[in-house]
Amino acid sequence: MRVLHVVTAYPRYPGDPIVPWLTELIRHLRARGVCAEVFASAYRGGGNRDHDGVPVHRFRYMPSRWERLTHEENAADRAGRSPLFALASVGYVAAGIRAIRKLVRRGRYDLIHVHWPVPHALFGIAAQRASGAPIVTTYYGAELRLAARSALLTRLLRAGARQSARNVAISRHTAADLARLTGVEAEVIPYSVAFTPHGRSTTPAGGTFTVLFVGRLVERKGVPVLLEAWARAALPDATLAIVGDGPDRSALEARAAALGIGSTVDFRGRVSDAELGAAYSAADLFVLPAVLDARGDTEGLGVVLLEAMASNVPVLASAAGGITDVVVDGESGSLVPPGDPAALAAALQRLHSDSELRARLAAGGIARVRDEFSWDAIADRWAAVYREAAPGKR
Repeated sequence: MRVLHVVTAYPRYPGDPIVPWLTELIRHLRARGVCAEVFASAYRGGGNRDHDGVPVHRFRYMPSRWERLTHEENAADRAGRSPLFALASVGYVAAGIRAIRKLVRRGRYDLIHVHWPVPHALFGIAAQRASGAPIVTTYYGAELRLAARSALLTRLLRAGARQSARNVAISRHTAADLARLTGVEAEVIPYSVAFTPHGRSTTPAGGTFTVLFVGRLVERKGVPVLLEAWARAALPDATLAIVGDGPDRSALEARAAALGIGSTVDFRGRVSDAELGAAYSAADLFVLPAVLDARGDTEGLGVVLLEAMASNVPVLASAAGGITDVVVDGESGSLVPPGDPAALAAALQRLHSDSELRARLAAGGIARVRDEFSWDAIADRWAAVYREAAPGKR
């Protein structure tokens, strides 16, 4: 079976951290007889035409110096801040429709797999009309909250969902959002981690107690709540390591200084894979305090939680978005209400003082990743979706 994946961005070079879960899914599906190709936008005038043996078809949509709508940052965020990138988004849609029509007429695909259907539902529908191939669509959550702010985008989302032979959401939260917006039910298939754990057989003991956060420094990650909770918790001999970068970094560093916790908060920025593995290995606790941001966006799933759990690190997170699909409170981690620094501080204190609880949650977490989020199980489910969407193709 030949499947064309329609995506916003795809790795530009070996080690590029973009969409690791998708590259891993494609790799596992290849072992099940699914030959994948990728349709994505160009980056600064071009980009690689192959990644890990997978053909990548990149389309041009602006002069090269302005082809930065994707890859570096969420396209909706970038378009919302700059008239130039808002214009680029119009060019992106128009050029993408033309390019995918041409591609599917030239090549024969059994299935079109649309990711992020705002705006890629338009690409999928155009490809289907040009080739007759059925569509399956994956929903991650952010595109649904973008669509909810616009009647036009909601209609696009609804049309794409109804045109798809199968609709799949990455979490129950995302599936519920899709049903509310479109009236279309979706199957839930999560993704897992393209990550080699660097964890230990037991959680660390003695010395500095290290709490780790990993993620982009944007509002929905809830780092301001974490800093407020950290100040309240006042844990002795403890360090908060913040791995990641983003537009809110300067404001967060200033906030940490204003709270008087600058000496115990380490903003590390973006790190290499090896450094990230070392950070998980050194952590006593992982925290993801996600919130609902001003646009109504939150965590679709929380892949960093899976990374931490796979590394045998106990996790503490807010009960927001798809996080509750990953963390079972009291079994595979600890959950607190989102946006509540007092509750988060109390949980930090409890987990800091109770090493047996941390060990039990770490064991529960690694078992949950193994039992519920294995790539073999996820790839088997996707292979079944493909067979049902394109009957007679193998």
